[in-house]
Amino acid sequence: MDNEHDFLGLEDTLEEDDYAIIMGKDGTLKGLWIPSGSEDDDVPIPITDVIQRFWGIDANDETSYGTIH
Repeated sequence: MDNEHDFLGLEDTLEEDDYAIIMGKDGTLKGLWIPSGSEDDDVPIPITDVIQRFWGIDANDETSYGTIH
């Protein structure tokens, strides 16, 4: 059985209005994918809750932007 799969990039797997939390293999927060056109909007509460709970970062606080790319 062939275990090779086609690689789908992040852009290929997300819908137009999806967000994505990007993590390193060690569980560190690397970044947050924000859909085009939503850059000036607040990050939705369910996403900010996860980021706050696991990394202690407020994704809607502009001072966190150096931590979240």
